[in-house]
Amino acid sequence: MQLLTWRLGTWRLGAAAFIAAWMLSSPGAHAQAQPPSPRPSAPDVSNHPADISDQKLDAAAAAIERVASLKQDYQQRITAAPAADKQRISDEAMSAIAKAVVDQGLSIEEYISILDLAQSDPDVHEKILQRIRPTGK
Repeated sequence: MQLLTWRLGTWRLGAAAFIAAWMLSSPGAHAQAQPPSPRPSAPDVSNHPADISDQKLDAAAAAIERVASLKQDYQQRITAAPAADKQRISDEAMSAIAKAVVDQGLSIEEYISILDLAQSDPDVHEKILQRIRPTGK
């Protein structure tokens, strides 16, 4: 049972990283993007944008930035690593992503729920984008 829980958690973190990368892409880039294959819905965040506090939106935006940075760092490490080390580095990346989200005061489920809502609700999407600091500009 623990292995199944761990695999589900790992898969959900990967989905969270994918969604975070989507959130940071240009508005036109995700207009036709398809969401990842169906996954269990996460509790804790209503599907009504007014129910998400500014504090949760701030935390989600901060987590998105950190997850995107970690993803980039770990992708470079995985690419440069010998084949024997790739799985270990990938596991390390997933742990770092989970920590980045939890360090912002969100559960993984809350984070995924907020990003799911942002993907389907332009108002929430815009609120999160407004909170993300521009990089390199």
